[in-house]
This record gives sequence, structure tokens and C-alpha cells, in this order.
Amino acid sequence: MNKRRRMTGFVTSNKMTKTVVVEISRTFRHPLYHKVVHRSKRVKAHDELGCNIGDQVQIVESRPISRGKHWVVETILKRELRTADAGVGE
Repeated sequence: MNKRRRMTGFVTSNKMTKTVVVEISRTFRHPLYHKVVHRSKRVKAHDELGCNIGDQVQIVESRPISRGKHWVVETILKRELRTADAGVGE
């Protein structure tokens, strides 16, 4: 196993070619006020696996692929079961 950083998150957009937007959430306790703080970050990741919106993925740090893309989708941990027209009315 190499020393590259790995993070898990959820795919929020797949409208670009071979690129997905992954939202990484973390929860921590504030060091002074001891209140629970929720933070999230959205990163672009290179996708050769064909991820869909809502999939839980593991991304790994890589060389710069483009100006804003420095991550690669390594595995799809959990697929989203919703279909494309689930929210469309009749």
C-alpha cells in the first residue's frame, strides 16, 4: 500500500466527461468550545469507473490531471439505487 491520501465521499455531480464532483464531509469537536462542527469540501476527481450521483466512492490523491483535478476515483463503495426518472411526476 502506498502513502497517498485516501478519502471517502459521495458523488454530487457527474455532468462532466470523465470527471465527478465528490463531497467529503467530516465531523469534529471544536477545540475551545467543544461543540460539534460539521464541515464539507467538494473536490473534482477523475472517473474511469462510471460513477452516478449518490454513489459512495473512495478517492485517492494523484498527480495534477488538470487545473482543478488532483484526485482519482479508486473504488465505488456503494451504488445509489435510484433511477434517473425517480423524481419526475406523471
